[in-house]
Amino acid sequence: QVQLVESGGGLVQSGGSLRLSCAASVSILSLNVMGWYRQAPGKQRELVADVNNRGSRTYADSVKGRFTISRDNAKNTVYLQMNNLKVEDTAVYYCQMTSWANDRYWGQGTQVTVSS
Repeated sequence: QVQLVESGGGLVQSGGSLRLSCAASVSILSLNVMGWYRQAPGKQRELVADVNNRGSRTYADSVKGRFTISRDNAKNTVYLQMNNLKVEDTAVYYCQMTSWANDRYWGQGTQVTVSS
């Protein structure tokens, strides 16, 4: 069983930055895809960004140019650097990792609140 522990959420003003971290209990080299999702009140959970084992990245259109996903294999950690945050980025952010067998694992979620 893979356990994911997120950190780095908080309250920030519009235009500010935050970095989210997601530490896995296993080597992320043993996993296929690692990503971040978010869910705002009353909305469905949506993909923000992901990175696969080959390093290919995908971003939601709404965050392109502002957010960057990265990984540190030595620390078994995936990061989401969020710059130029907007009020509409306010949500609970979830780390998600998918194994090669297509098992999906989720973190507990971390709240990001952007004030105007």
